Amino acid sequence: MKKMASFSLTTLLKNLGKHHKFLVAFSGGLDSTVLLHGLLSLRDQNHLKLNIRAIHTHEKLIHRPENWSKDADQRLTHCQSQCEQWKVPLEVVKMEVEPRGKGIEAAARTVRYQIFSNALKKDEVLLTGHHQNDQSETVLLALKRGSGPAGLSGMPLAMPLGQSQLLRPQLSFSRHSLQLYALEKGILWMEDEDNQNDRFDRNFLRRHILPLLTARWPHFLESTSRSAALCAEQETLLDELLSEQLCQLQSQEGTLSIQGLAACSEVKRNALLRRWLDSKKVPMPSRDQLARLWKEVALAKSDAQPYLQCGEYQIRRFREHLYLFKSSKKSQPCPALFSIKWPFTPESDNKLVLPDHLGELKCTPYRREGQVIRAPQKNEVISIRFGLTGNIKILGRDRSRHSKKLWQELGIPPWERKRIPLLYFNETLIAAAEVFVTEEGEAKQGEPHCYLEWVKS
Repeated sequence: MKKMASFSLTTLLKNLGKHHKFLVAFSGGLDSTVLLHGLLSLRDQNHLKLNIRAIHTHEKLIHRPENWSKDADQRLTHCQSQCEQWKVPLEVVKMEVEPRGKGIEAAARTVRYQIFSNALKKDEVLLTGHHQNDQSETVLLALKRGSGPAGLSGMPLAMPLGQSQLLRPQLSFSRHSLQLYALEKGILWMEDEDNQNDRFDRNFLRRHILPLLTARWPHFLESTSRSAALCAEQETLLDELLSEQLCQLQSQEGTLSIQGLAACSEVKRNALLRRWLDSKKVPMPSRDQLARLWKEVALAKSDAQPYLQCGEYQIRRFREHLYLFKSSKKSQPCPALFSIKWPFTPESDNKLVLPDHLGELKCTPYRREGQVIRAPQKNEVISIRFGLTGNIKILGRDRSRHSKKLWQELGIPPWERKRIPLLYFNETLIAAAEVFVTEEGEAKQGEPHCYLEWVKS
């Protein structure tokens, strides 16, 4: 019978690549404890110049604390004691988790990785203790969801994280091999009591399903990892084959051509749509959602305004292109509710934070960015409003246009029109941020002027 692979410092070092500055996600459990000990052993035994720090997230669940781990304080004390003994700098960050419709695990994971990303220093990469068992659980969960090759690829050895990277250098080792290493070295770790809770899908697989599978097929973990790697290779190949066509189908603004997609087979079209959405960091839609996106949004009548909601994002159709944007749960700005006075000093920098996550406006007489407009007079009140109405004459046009006609001519999608900040001096429209300047807002030669810039959030 083939011998199971044991934990190896040589393999660990190979999986670290050329990096030498590490932030270890340290929970005090077996996986992260072995990882931290292995790194210290590589540094001390091989005389490598490794810079090693640890970070621990001390967790609290908002609204439902009875569902969260009761031993969080004990784990924190254990991690502090262990890092003090090994002389490893430890950063402790208190995190609060609020599910908001997500599962506890998903919500905690999102918050935790944001903390990790923020904590990374220059040239530092994050290391986690994920191993072969975790990979098999991930693949089985993907099978349960009916995922395709992308989901069945499991967890990659390396992936981007913020401005840096996340590495999983123990992914080729089984949990059993980590446990043998820990027992051999006399390493203490702390079991998380939540690992016994079968309410979580991963724990159910870990406690009941994987033991049966590995008892029947001892090399099941290795085979699953190999299948995940093959799926990842196929996805990488598809990325390479489709990248050029995906670029051709996208406009400069990142919208996707419906006409170009219509010329593709359904299989190819779905693959292109998935890659377009993935490039925008959108949660991957199901097969049914992709079918709805094509039939109900892309192929909708020209006068319809359908959309598909994907998590926090909306996909809409306009002028034979698919648009993607983050949708706000708050109400859209409208003229009746949003008219904001802007305290203004023509001779200096001026900033105004906009409502509804629209970013901020900047107006300065110095920095030559944005739209050139005339400077306001001392007796003029400056305000920002939303919702264009009436006839408007903009610079470069021979006559005025009604607002609806103007938006159509300028190619502004209907759902964006009421979200564009309109600059007024008294009751005179001066400019629509980033879109146009009116004749009344023209900066004439020899007269004071300034620059209007919209920084979107």
